[in-house]
Amino acid sequence: MINSHLHRKFYSLNVPCVHVSSDSIISQRDILRILSAAIIETIRHIHSLNSLKFYKEIGWIPNDSELSARPPELRQALRLKGGGHKRICYPEPPLYTDEADWHQLIGIEAFTPLWNASEKDCLVQQRIGISISEIQADGFSVNHMHSDHLIRLAQDLARHLLARSATLIYGGDLRPDGFTEFILDEAAILKERLHGSQPKVENHLAWPLYVSAPEIVSWRAKYSEVMKTVQHKIPDDIVADVTESIFLPPNSTQNCYIWSRCLTEMRQQSIESSTIRICAGGKLWGYKGKMPGVLEEIVLAIDLQKPVFLLGAFGGVVGSVCNLLLDEGDQEPLTDEWQFSHNTGYSDMQRFAKANGQDCKYSLVVERLKQLNISELASRCGLTLDEYVRIMRSPFIDECIYLILKGLKALS
Repeated sequence: MINSHLHRKFYSLNVPCVHVSSDSIISQRDILRILSAAIIETIRHIHSLNSLKFYKEIGWIPNDSELSARPPELRQALRLKGGGHKRICYPEPPLYTDEADWHQLIGIEAFTPLWNASEKDCLVQQRIGISISEIQADGFSVNHMHSDHLIRLAQDLARHLLARSATLIYGGDLRPDGFTEFILDEAAILKERLHGSQPKVENHLAWPLYVSAPEIVSWRAKYSEVMKTVQHKIPDDIVADVTESIFLPPNSTQNCYIWSRCLTEMRQQSIESSTIRICAGGKLWGYKGKMPGVLEEIVLAIDLQKPVFLLGAFGGVVGSVCNLLLDEGDQEPLTDEWQFSHNTGYSDMQRFAKANGQDCKYSLVVERLKQLNISELASRCGLTLDEYVRIMRSPFIDECIYLILKGLKALS
């Protein structure tokens, strides 16, 4: 027999708890902790229900579904089923099999606005390139959102794509707390919960990034069960200028040029191997290639006629590209003058690259982008024009992921 304490605990698994010791009189600090938790949970509860009601109104959630501000508990599910309701929608993130196997046993369907177990393998044929990287902080003067918002986008997107059996392709970034690590942490959690077997994340590395220090070797070993590392060769036109087994620091004009050539080679091949590209954020300065990395990936993907989702509201390179396509906002970063003034040594590297026929001409990049037809980009991504423009402008992560998944399912 379950005692009353455990009984209450079993039916409150998804409710925040505050532990207060019974050995002494409750302190003012404990009172404040309880009040803070109660206020935050009340706000979350109201916001979650209002969001679900809105999602139901616009067709994300079937009309015959009941709404719950948290994942359903057993008693709640039995009560709803007794009233003739068999579908319950609750907020993100979703529960997985180890937490929700009892749903099927009692005959209910519990899901979130973005996840239903029936979609588990719907993207198994897709190799999705993720072009998401950090943006420089601007003190909220332009972008009006914290940089952590982009991290959450990368994590949530990775979780939803991997849960549908897609393969994710990402390039570089082996730093602790870098975007590769955020994505791999989601993959590791998902692998454990869904009992997956094969790595579903490919991390593509340009030379000399895989000529690694011991701590990077250890870092890669940590994620070996979920990450497949693809090491790209040095381009033929520069291979005679380097020693492959020795790391080359980007500390001179020639070395920076070599880095740019290797990064371009890696991006070209990784994009060729992908079926779709999803782009958000991206540094506008402080990069190592011939142009901002995410910008180069956008241009290469478009030239290869890959479906490209552009999430512009998160700022950075993709924000500037969306401003250009929509003819609004700041487009100045996509000029030679702006890039030369914001990147020390970049003009020297460009002159060196020009002598080898490998420089970046921003005027040509802008002209190429301006030739794009947004309706054609939308159709290529399985979306209507209105939906694609919405994804270019929306700062709401759930909406962006919903539209991406809608497009991917249409393509699949």
